[in-house]
Amino acid sequence: MTYAEAIEYLYKLRWFGAKLGLANTLRLAEMVGNPQERLRFIHVAGTNGKGSTCAMLESIYGTAGLRVGLFTSPHLVAFGERIQVNRQIISEQEIVRQVGELKPLLAQFPTEHHPTFFEVVTVMALRHFAQKKCDLVIWETGLGGRLDATNIVTPVATVITNVQYDHQQWLASTLASIAAEKAGIIKPGITVITAADEPAALKVIEDAVRAKNVPLTVVKSGDLQRPPLDSIELPLLGRHQRINAAVAVATVRAVQPILPISEDAVRRGLLQVQWPGRMQLLSKPSGQRILLDGAHNAAGAQALATSLREYFPDERFTLILGILGDKDWQQIAEVLAPLGDHIRIVPVDSDRTASTKELARACQAANPKALVSEDSNIAQALEACLSDPFTVVTGSLYLVGEALEALRIGSFPGKKERALNEWQPSLNKRS
Repeated sequence: MTYAEAIEYLYKLRWFGAKLGLANTLRLAEMVGNPQERLRFIHVAGTNGKGSTCAMLESIYGTAGLRVGLFTSPHLVAFGERIQVNRQIISEQEIVRQVGELKPLLAQFPTEHHPTFFEVVTVMALRHFAQKKCDLVIWETGLGGRLDATNIVTPVATVITNVQYDHQQWLASTLASIAAEKAGIIKPGITVITAADEPAALKVIEDAVRAKNVPLTVVKSGDLQRPPLDSIELPLLGRHQRINAAVAVATVRAVQPILPISEDAVRRGLLQVQWPGRMQLLSKPSGQRILLDGAHNAAGAQALATSLREYFPDERFTLILGILGDKDWQQIAEVLAPLGDHIRIVPVDSDRTASTKELARACQAANPKALVSEDSNIAQALEACLSDPFTVVTGSLYLVGEALEALRIGSFPGKKERALNEWQPSLNKRS
């Protein structure tokens, strides 16, 4: 099997959708020896900030000298970004080997109960981390929590970054019910850390914690003024990133009895954290600056708008915007369009992209003074912006990945593996 054939096989697993449930993942994990039983995890759920919080935790524990696995989704450019050990992505050779070994096991499942792409990748990650003998795995949920494939593990700490509206069509329609799905990763005896501040959502988490009789740490704004956050400037811009950092710090302190590390490692880890596509500021030799941020829901858009006003209060910029159609694109447009002088609307390279014409109309309505235009793709939009001093690219992590490829940023030019991110969950949840 070649690498291209392995990726094609994974791509075809998308045909099985993304049905929520644990039975298949548990069975497949058992077939390969339950690698999760040989690992320690910090399990991270939440609407926004999961990836950034995971990156901060990985950086902290990696700085402390631990061998740290990192499992996140989606990938921006290359599939291997999802599975990393001390920020080294899984190799193409290892992906080929894993797919080759799992393929005959997957053939034992009936078609109607065949494991999905995410279930297979979850078990691939577990095997890789166990084979690499990781001391700790930072383990991000995919969708929701309770029925997410990642929920087969028992962690040393459970993190729920926050609860906002997103994926309502598959999870639930209220903050309380969305919180209940995310609180489904809470395990008896395992401490919980959250920065959820919506009263309805926080109550659900508090009730779940009380029912399982486990400690709860609620991160609040005052924690941003405590060491080490009171005296460092994070590489990741935005107040929301400082909140994510406070969650990471609270998590590290909660598991000190199990994984003791120094305060110096915490500080240095936060100062060294990298997480592409989240308030990522690029400076080109021409002097042009490009800010990339995957603000893909209303809360993310609001966080981006707040950060732009805080860090670039006097800047005028061109906004390149592309959003998936199953997101709340109208509300995102209402938040972001008033900030740009020129708004360039582009399609996301996905069957799920929002209509550029409808998005353009929404942006014009939200900012009648702006020049709103449409481009056929992100590369064309970036080319048209070459003389603009400041450009912001946002609306979807998929679009940010396209921009990184177009700008030739990162180690994976030309991979074109973003289609592996595509999924359509089934409304029929399985247990």
